Order: sequence, then structure tokens, then C-alpha cells
Amino acid sequence: MKAYKFFLLLFFLSGVVFPQRLYKITVSTPGGQANLSYIVRNGIDFVSSKELAQLLSANQFYNPETNKIEIKFKDYSLKFTAKNQFVVVQKKSDNTQTSFQIPISTLLINNDVFIPLVYCIEYLNLGYGQTLEYDSSTKNLTITQKPFSPTTIAVEPKPVATEKQQQTVEPAPSTTASPYDIYGVTVEDKSNGTLIRLKASRKLPVIPRQSITDGTLNVFLNGVTVQPGIQNSVNAAGLVKSFKKIVVGKKNIQLEFDLADGYSSSEAFQDVESNDILITIHNKLFAASPEIENAKSKWIFDAVVIDAGHGGKDPGAIGVSGVKEKNVNLDVALKLGKLIEKNLPDVKVIYTRKTDEFIELYKRGKIANENGGKLFISIHCNSTEAKNIPTGGFEVYLLRPGRTKQAIQIAEFENSVIKYEDNPKRYQKLTDENFILVSMAHSQYMRYSERFSDFLNQDWKRLVEIPSLGVKQAGFYVLVGASMPGVLIETGFLSNRKDEAYLASSWGQKEIAQAIFSAVKQYKEYYDKEINN
Repeated sequence: MKAYKFFLLLFFLSGVVFPQRLYKITVSTPGGQANLSYIVRNGIDFVSSKELAQLLSANQFYNPETNKIEIKFKDYSLKFTAKNQFVVVQKKSDNTQTSFQIPISTLLINNDVFIPLVYCIEYLNLGYGQTLEYDSSTKNLTITQKPFSPTTIAVEPKPVATEKQQQTVEPAPSTTASPYDIYGVTVEDKSNGTLIRLKASRKLPVIPRQSITDGTLNVFLNGVTVQPGIQNSVNAAGLVKSFKKIVVGKKNIQLEFDLADGYSSSEAFQDVESNDILITIHNKLFAASPEIENAKSKWIFDAVVIDAGHGGKDPGAIGVSGVKEKNVNLDVALKLGKLIEKNLPDVKVIYTRKTDEFIELYKRGKIANENGGKLFISIHCNSTEAKNIPTGGFEVYLLRPGRTKQAIQIAEFENSVIKYEDNPKRYQKLTDENFILVSMAHSQYMRYSERFSDFLNQDWKRLVEIPSLGVKQAGFYVLVGASMPGVLIETGFLSNRKDEAYLASSWGQKEIAQAIFSAVKQYKEYYDKEINN
């Protein structure tokens, strides 16, 4: 989704939550059709509990101090608390309360508790007394007149805590009873690097620092405990030759891994589902070997893939004056392609689309790979839910886990186009370990993606009227499929009148295309030197 930027620092410092881009689920009722606000997180649809209560003709009470909502039906009441994994079911006939755990926490958005519909629908059915049916692929909720019986629940819910207990439960409870924060280490060889997993019994307050020096990976753990002897059970794999030693200092513990040749860099992440620390060690993109030397032509910079985002039945964002993102993206893409064809005749231009047509996200990466692309450039426009606002500017994104809420929301909006596809279930969510593994697979290209982003950011500041907001990172499905260096560009905000007018103008599009081309030209010179050396 495309969301508000931090345009008022005062609001940020005071903890005010920015409005989120919300979409509408179609609700079929016996009396006709209605809409229900929803948002996607981690591939799960969360819906407004307040709006849902109204649709089900249930009374509701929301406590803004505790961020708790009670939905009152005839025989039952359901209680949901924001950022909590429990639903409390109260039976009115005897006033008993039972808490049930759902797999993920609810959300707090605009003084409303958004609940994961697929995990809460059985409790809603129980309270409502009739059956709700939800199709996540079509985003359609049907309120039927079929009587609901608890015996029809596929998995009978089991009580896990009292309401008093559930108020203090962490969103991601520990999966082990180990008295040590780090109780195990595993090493796995992956196709594009090596994955080290530090098994954690709790969520660590800080992701460990790590660095590689003289063939040794050093991992620094501050304020945590490590189970004695864990190094004895670690097997060598991939780029990890051995677990060298554990160094215990006054304020930290240092884990040292002996690495084989062929590594380039490393990164550390926290798996939000298990709390484990995942450290990826990346392979070099260009490793000296006879195979590479004999197939050097494989790496020659001879093809650029230009991806005009959205298209056809998917308009993308709509501007203040009605400008459609899909049209701006295509116009800029075609202008950029002509500049490359004219000035870099030895570089082939590959378009994922040259007309107003809908191309599925996975096919865009497939087109890039099958045509031997060496750089993937996906062109988009940004927006916010509110129109005609001062927020504006250019951004270039790399494929990595989003560091900010705004980056994650932008990626979710761009990824939401899969709803137009025939099989949206083919895409795995990119916020758990799957994303880390995807990022790892792309890590061999990351240095080159970063270098192109730097060139583009500098040229943009020099050549384009729209100001630059810098280089950022987030998870985009369209970048996942392209096995090459790549970026996603948000050329400006269609929700900003000034940006919109510039983006829609021929001269503005020419300046944008010129800035991107200048970056491509500089990048090719840099890339060619890397290959030759």
C-alpha cells in the first residue's frame, strides 16, 4: 500500500499513528451488498471490527484507553484487544468467559481494532448465530442465513488462558523452555549463500551486530545468555568451515565462525515468527573460476529490462486530477527505452509491456530472466489515501525487508495487484523467513543494485524537478522474480498536485527518463570495469 510519509515530525514524535491506506471487502448480505474496510499484513486480511459489528447488527463498546472492543450479540459477546493474540468469548446465559488464542495479533488502526478475518470467523459465527463465509482470493464476505452450530467448526477452539492472563501474553510467545537466550546453532547451505540460525528462546531487544574480518564471521551478542557447549553440535556447511570459538567479555559474547573462500558480505535478521536470529553469508557474484572465465559473455552488460508497473485492468494509483499511474509508468518506460536504444546501441532494451496491458507480476520477472537481463528497472508512481496534500518526492527501493512502516505499506500496495491475477496464491508472503531466504538469493546482486541506486539518486537530484527522498528498502514481488540487480522507482506522488502535473507532462517524463538513463550509463561503465577486473 501507499501510505503517508513522515511529513509532520511533530506527529511522529508524539506517537500519533498515521492514517493507513484501507481497501474495501465486498460484503454480500441477505438485503444486498455493503463494504467493509480491510488491510493486508503478512498476506492476511485484517478487517475493521467496528464496521463488522455494524454489518452484523451487533452492539459494540470500544475503550480507547485499553484499545479493546466488545462486540455484543444476543447470546455471546466477543472481546478483542489491539496488538493481542486472544479473543475472549463470553456466554451471556451463565456469564462465563473463555479465552482462545489465534495465530497472529490484531492491529490498531485509527482507533479501531482490525482482526485477522480468517482466524476469527468461527468465533464471529458463534456469536452471530449464522454462518459467515469468506473467500480471500476474491475478497468477498457472505453473510448467510444458515444457522451456525459449533460442531461445524473444522478445528474446535481450545481455551488457553483466562482474560486476566491473556492481557500479559507477548505477541510471539517463546517456543522453548530453555533458560538460555541462545540455545542452539544450525548452519544450512543455500543456493546463493549460507544461512546460520541462532535459536532464541525469546525476542532479543537488539538484532546482533556482525562483521567479517580476515575470513572470520564475528557475531556480537549484548546482554544475552548462550547455552554452554553449543559449538560442539554445529556442523560445517556451505561457506562455514567451523564454529571457531565463543569469546565471553564483560558486556557481550562474541561468536566466531571460520569461513571458506567465496563469501562477499553478511546480514542479520530476526525471524518474527520464531524469534530466531538468521545470519546470511552471501556468495560472490563473480567468483574467479575457469567456468566463469570461459563463459564471460554471460556477464556482459548487454540487456536492460524496463518494467512499466501496473497496466490494463490494473490502473495503479489515481491522481488528484484523475491521472492514472499505469499511463505515466508506460510513458516514462518508453521514453527511457528510446534513450538507451539511441545512446547505448550495444545494450538491448527489454520491455515487460509496451502497451496498456495487464502483465502478472511473476511473468515480469520471467520475461527479464528469459531475455538475459542484466539490470531490472520497475517504474511506478507513489500516492497517499488523502489527495492534494504536500507529501511528495521520488524514492528508489531495493529488495530487502522494509525498515519503516511506510516502506512496508508501499510494498503491500504494489504487491496487492496480485488480486487481479488468476492464481494469487502462487506468491509466498515476504515478511517471515521466506523473505529472508528470498533476500539471500538476491544478495549476490545487492551490491550492484545499491550502486545503481546511488547513481540514480544523485542524477535525480541534478536533473529532475521532483525532490529526492533517497534510497530505501522494502519487499516487492516484482523484484523477487528477476534474477539480476534491480530496483523499483517511485517517480513521485500522484496525490500531490505539483508532482502529478509534472509526472503527467511530456517534459517532466523526458527529464525523468533522462535521469534514469544517465544512471544506466554510469552503471554500465562501473559494471564493465568490475567484469574486466
